[in-house]
Amino acid sequence: MSRLTKQEKSWVFYDWANSAYSILITTAVFPLYFKSAANSAGVAAADSTAYWGYANSIATLLISICAPVLGSIADFKGLKKRLFTFFFALGIIFTFLLGVVPSNQWLILLVCYMLTVIGFGGTNIFYDAFLVDVTEEERMNKISSRGYAMGYIGSTIPFILGIALILLSQQGILPISVSVASQIAFAITALWWSLFTIPMLKNVQQKYYKERVPHPISNGFRQLFETVKKIKQYRALFLFLVAYFFYIDGVNTIITMSTAYGTDLGIGSTSLLIILFVTQVVAAPFAILYGKLADTFNGKSMLLVGIFIYIAVCTYAYFLKTVLDFWILAMLVASSQGGIQALSRAYFAKLVPKEHANEFFGFYSIFYKFAAILGPFLVGFTAQMTGNTNSGVFSLVVLFIIGGALLLRVPDAKSFSASNSIAK
Repeated sequence: MSRLTKQEKSWVFYDWANSAYSILITTAVFPLYFKSAANSAGVAAADSTAYWGYANSIATLLISICAPVLGSIADFKGLKKRLFTFFFALGIIFTFLLGVVPSNQWLILLVCYMLTVIGFGGTNIFYDAFLVDVTEEERMNKISSRGYAMGYIGSTIPFILGIALILLSQQGILPISVSVASQIAFAITALWWSLFTIPMLKNVQQKYYKERVPHPISNGFRQLFETVKKIKQYRALFLFLVAYFFYIDGVNTIITMSTAYGTDLGIGSTSLLIILFVTQVVAAPFAILYGKLADTFNGKSMLLVGIFIYIAVCTYAYFLKTVLDFWILAMLVASSQGGIQALSRAYFAKLVPKEHANEFFGFYSIFYKFAAILGPFLVGFTAQMTGNTNSGVFSLVVLFIIGGALLLRVPDAKSFSASNSIAK
């Protein structure tokens, strides 16, 4: 970190800041807290699960649809930081409210959660796009990988604090209920997220932009329509996005389905939390390693290596039987999970025209968000048809093969950057 510039460090630390939200609110604690709150209020278990699914789908759909338009508006001078700050404030305020709203108000909790999803997703559009502003093209692999590594490390600290509070309250060591312990964990998440975002707000500025024009919102829409009409001009860039859609769908599915998959193997919730924690720790150095290797062998080659490892993961999953097998599978995932995501972000940042980075990262966000539909359906359908969860996970091989085949057709980032300049 000492070798990074102030802007690069500040950008990297936002990954450290917001990853606490990802693990505590999205994955580990709040889903269980919401289910408990809704069931205590007399909502049937199936209904509370359905409401949870609807809330996630609606919030994700809203931010995904708005992403390219918001990105197009943010390309104007001075608007990227303002939009980042707005969505950041939205996410922080409503994450804090999750720890304040009484646990018996399950519907209000769900609405607050939806607004945190929108805030979190909105900031990430502009955060990813800021990569072109904080560093040079030849350092993007390194900086993006550092961000993911810091995110994995940073997320473990509030995660440990939150889980410790809950476990100590369950054992009666702390004189508070599990509900109150969970609320404190949400407040810790909001505090962590806000505190470590200060360097980003203070030091990172928009370097590439279009000059402001009257009515930036309507002009943002106009620019978006112009980009869509000229889609043939950006054919290679959108080919990368389609390849990304397939292989990142496989990555996201393995992340989101891992807990359910482990449960089917008979692994207890405590063991699953330990495996999740160790996976986060192991993923950090491997994310950095991917960044270093990408500078030697180029980003596209390392993305193909990551895809190959995930094909091996899905194949190994077909023969999975024991807890040890699940540990091995988790460590294989940890070896490439951060690397493939970090290098995808860096590779895309090299492809996009810098003055339109926010608009294109809006499209990137759409492909990322919607890359969580096909994979879970494929796993569920195959598992039901075969009566075997292992077969369901193995079916994800198809997504990685398609993604890898399309990625092979995408031009090298350097050559495409040159063609972009000529087109512009």
